[in-house]
Amino acid sequence: MTWTSQLRSQVKFDLLIFRRNPAATFFTVIFPLILLVLMTSIFGNQVIESRNDIRVANFYVPGILGLALISATLVNLAMNTTNRREEGILKRVRGTPMRPWVFVTGQVLASIVIALVMTLLVIVIGRVFFDVSLQTRGIPALVISLVVGTASFCALGLALTTIIPSINAASAITNAVVLPLYFVSDVFVISDGTPRFISFIGDLFPIKHLVGALFESFDPFTVGTPMPWGHWAVVAAWGAFGVLVTATKFRWTPWDS
Repeated sequence: MTWTSQLRSQVKFDLLIFRRNPAATFFTVIFPLILLVLMTSIFGNQVIESRNDIRVANFYVPGILGLALISATLVNLAMNTTNRREEGILKRVRGTPMRPWVFVTGQVLASIVIALVMTLLVIVIGRVFFDVSLQTRGIPALVISLVVGTASFCALGLALTTIIPSINAASAITNAVVLPLYFVSDVFVISDGTPRFISFIGDLFPIKHLVGALFESFDPFTVGTPMPWGHWAVVAAWGAFGVLVTATKFRWTPWDS
């Protein structure tokens, strides 16, 4: 079997495993949509510019989309890869004809497919139910943001496995990393009154910059074609850090072996 056939089979297998995992499906697919409904219900979806029918939900969707992408990549990869490592699956893979890099790449590509599906789902639901409009001039920036974001957060998800010692700790450590950052990264609340030190913390990490890059594609008040180079640079730098950690610290055998 060629490596392309192996890779294709691995992607299909990973997508099947994801579909049959109710918890992963809920938190990756359903949970972001629930948050979108809750935020529009709590904070409202009033028209803020009647001439172009611009609604408040235009400013919610980028944060929810960022959360969905991170759930599909970093969270999904960190937890699934840790589970497979501790169950001995990764160790057994090393003893099969499948190339190790094909196995890892298959997981990454499956996460990217899930992330792309979530992007389309959030955009379509935002448009149909909440009158959210993706700016045509922002589509190139959205595509680049998705490419840079999914690749970088996949790398960070694999890197995160290097500090997770067990299956039981996978969920706790992963959520302990991402949940606090959601609150300081303009995912749930965007406010000009955020304390400076909270904004500074958010600026250090890639989640806020991913959301910022996505926001520019939806911001109806942006003039010209948005190209958030600064946000992309920070996200890509964190992705490079994730690749470095994964390449030097990634474990194929259980933590206590």
